[in-house]
Amino acid sequence: MWPHGQFHARMFRIVFLGAVLALATVVRAQIKVGDPFPSLPAAGLDGAIPDMQGKVLLVDFWASWCGPCRTSFPAYGRIHANLATRGLAIVAVSVDKDPAAYAAFVKRMAPPFLTARDTGQNLVRKVQVPEMPTSYLIGRDGRVRYIHKGFHGGRTESELRGEIARLLDEKTNPQP
Repeated sequence: MWPHGQFHARMFRIVFLGAVLALATVVRAQIKVGDPFPSLPAAGLDGAIPDMQGKVLLVDFWASWCGPCRTSFPAYGRIHANLATRGLAIVAVSVDKDPAAYAAFVKRMAPPFLTARDTGQNLVRKVQVPEMPTSYLIGRDGRVRYIHKGFHGGRTESELRGEIARLLDEKTNPQP
């Protein structure tokens, strides 16, 4: 039988290690450049998500209460109009919990690209989105190539256009 002090110390270590392991399974690392992006069809989003395999994909996380999100939608609309025929797909994922707020925003903005709502906050939690809006530019290989935190008007739109053009060109001219 263990002396009283050793028993408590051993129990503390067991409980502490158990807590650390439990926390490690809950806390996930933020998605970063080079990581595979989670499957959108498997994310449980509210809205039908077609297969995007082989496309360059811009996934934007937004919310109806986010001021920069209102600015980003017209820019994404212009980018979509110019580059969708070359293989770009845009999916704007709302983190709104209120379906009426989501619907009102989408009605007011009338985006020409796909929108969906992350009703269970599953995808936003898996990706660990740092702020609203944040967009992830994903190559044809399904890996994150660029991340934009926030939306900074013309500067962000210009950066996205250049990055998207490079990714679209990789189809015929792969980069090392």
